[in-house]
Amino acid sequence: MAAIPPLVAAATSASAFTNLSRSHPLARLTQFHLRRIITASLSTSTIYISFVPSKPNPPSKLRNGWESEADELFHIPGIVRDGNRNRALQPTSPVRRLHAVASEKTSSTKKKSQSTSKYSKAARRFYNENFGDPPQRLSKILAAAGVASRRSCEELIFQGGVTVNGSVCNIPQTRVDPAKDIIYVNGRRISKKLPPKVYFALNKPKGYICSSGEKETRPVISLFDDFMKSWNKKHPGDPKPRLFTVGRLDVSTTGLIIVTNDGEFAQKLSHPSSNMSKEYIATVEGEVNKGHMNALCEGTTIEGVQCMPDLVELLPKQLGISRHRLRIVVHEGRNHEVREIVKNAGLEIHALKRVRIGGFRLPSDLPLGKHVELKPANLRTLGWKK
Repeated sequence: MAAIPPLVAAATSASAFTNLSRSHPLARLTQFHLRRIITASLSTSTIYISFVPSKPNPPSKLRNGWESEADELFHIPGIVRDGNRNRALQPTSPVRRLHAVASEKTSSTKKKSQSTSKYSKAARRFYNENFGDPPQRLSKILAAAGVASRRSCEELIFQGGVTVNGSVCNIPQTRVDPAKDIIYVNGRRISKKLPPKVYFALNKPKGYICSSGEKETRPVISLFDDFMKSWNKKHPGDPKPRLFTVGRLDVSTTGLIIVTNDGEFAQKLSHPSSNMSKEYIATVEGEVNKGHMNALCEGTTIEGVQCMPDLVELLPKQLGISRHRLRIVVHEGRNHEVREIVKNAGLEIHALKRVRIGGFRLPSDLPLGKHVELKPANLRTLGWKK
């Protein structure tokens, strides 16, 4: 508040010297000399300056009582206010303040992430309830989950070994949804996720039977043991499928057979109404004459039904093989149909091999006992459009 005049005098002296330097060339002063003159004038006196305190702003509080980040910009780092709104020096920031700022950032981030969802929870629930997979019969769900065949599952339900949502269910036609309903079979819960559908073409060798019963010593499904052992590694999180054959080939017949876990597909492919043609190559003993060919074309009666082949053709002899080969195409699919037709014609079968089902032909390079996975294009040749 005092000693302001010395500062004014110094400024006046500087102005006078500046005017002098401009008026006379010999009296020019450099900027360095001018700075020294002002410094010397100020050093001889003491200057006191005070400022009117600014009006305090109302503090903006966070949820835990500390100032917001916007108010923090008007403070010098390391200086805080006490209860009387006076500033006090603090070497480090308060722990509570740091936690308040951190929690404020976290809450804003959560709000932003929740707002970026494209569909609301209610909309997703509405879609799942109205457009999701509809409930299916309990016996079908159990068969698809790999419990047993559909017929065995029905017997298991009748025996009271199945519970749905804590209650025993004795009706196989009960509609259930494995994603919503809790299903137990003999104390073991069925997975909410059903196994994916798989389709294979197997080149069945001789001596294997198309039955998955426990009493069978050499079932066809045993040829898929390596595939089932590596299932968890190739399909993590998916339940193992229960494989079965579509139709049957007797023990001594070789060739093409379809293996899957899709019951609906198997039913459609094996049902007589599908009129799915099947081609066999029969190797017979002895000579084949015109009378044999006429008898083969006439067919035979099986279980009271007249069965006639769609095509009978005598193939050329192979080099080094003396036996005759016949191409026989049927569509009835009755038990031992081809063998009965050949037997009725007075011929004896040495070997029988199935090479085609519908539009799918057994790959010529597929070894006995090996399988190949069917692609969607292969399934369409079998009449499966789903």
